[in-house]
Amino acid sequence: MREEEQKKKLPSLDELFSTEEERQENNIEKVVDIPISKIQDFKNHPFKVEENEELISMSESIAKYGVLEPAVVRPLNDGTYEMISGHRRKKASTMVGKETIRCIVKELSDDEATIIMVDSNIQREKVLPSEKAFAYKMRLEAEKHQGRKIEISLCQVGTKLRSDAILAQQLNESARNIHRYIRLTNLIPEILEMVDNGIIALTPAVDISYLEIDEQAVLLDVMGYNGCTPSVSQAKQIKYLSEKGEFEESKVKKILNQAKPNQIERIHLDKKKISQVLPKLKDDKVEDYIYQAIIFYNKHLEHQKLIDKKVKLSEQVR
Repeated sequence: MREEEQKKKLPSLDELFSTEEERQENNIEKVVDIPISKIQDFKNHPFKVEENEELISMSESIAKYGVLEPAVVRPLNDGTYEMISGHRRKKASTMVGKETIRCIVKELSDDEATIIMVDSNIQREKVLPSEKAFAYKMRLEAEKHQGRKIEISLCQVGTKLRSDAILAQQLNESARNIHRYIRLTNLIPEILEMVDNGIIALTPAVDISYLEIDEQAVLLDVMGYNGCTPSVSQAKQIKYLSEKGEFEESKVKKILNQAKPNQIERIHLDKKKISQVLPKLKDDKVEDYIYQAIIFYNKHLEHQKLIDKKVKLSEQVR
């Protein structure tokens, strides 16, 4: 036993034949240029990278001055790297034809990488509710894996998280809100998108998240037909129906038909005039078709704006 303990204490050959300066230098984080083609996005990265005006502006800056703040990556076993912080800088760099990006390389475990990824991105000026939802969930799971005692109680009112006060302080968010945002990960994509777009507020969205997936799909259809979303009170009523096993489309319609402040005034169109440009549709499909057509047209306009800006940017780069 003593011989084995002595062997464990013996320094390696590298330690014997390296100076103290060399050992300290090896521990210093260095900024290096890494080919963008060798950098993978963070697995299940919860933060969106959209080609919006902010990204266009960032790409213009990178074209002139390069990446001023290095990205953070970690090395993978296959010789590539995983992006920890810098997904937008990476995207903006590719938009202006950059082949490499300045990076700080860190040796990190999965949980360490997750915590740094969330903490560095959550400080953005604009963070969508869906981004917070999945980021907070990943962050708490990483904390749990690291052996910290965290009791999760995803309830709407009140929480039982032992370490939530510390975590809330780190994330600049109340413990109660952390739980409420995590609840949003149970929403179907269409309703979660409505939360991101500000169509549904956070509090009713949390109550909706307790519905079964098929119930959420029914609610989505009813919201579209009625042209409105549930108020806080209505969302609680609908949640109560689900808990009692009494969820029915007719009952949901009755609840949403109650007069409320956010009721949207319905627009009346000239059917004869509209029919001249519409394909042959059943009456109950016309409203949805017009709604989807407007969404498509608005996206087309936004896309065209981005194309014009990218063309202008490419001309500047030349």
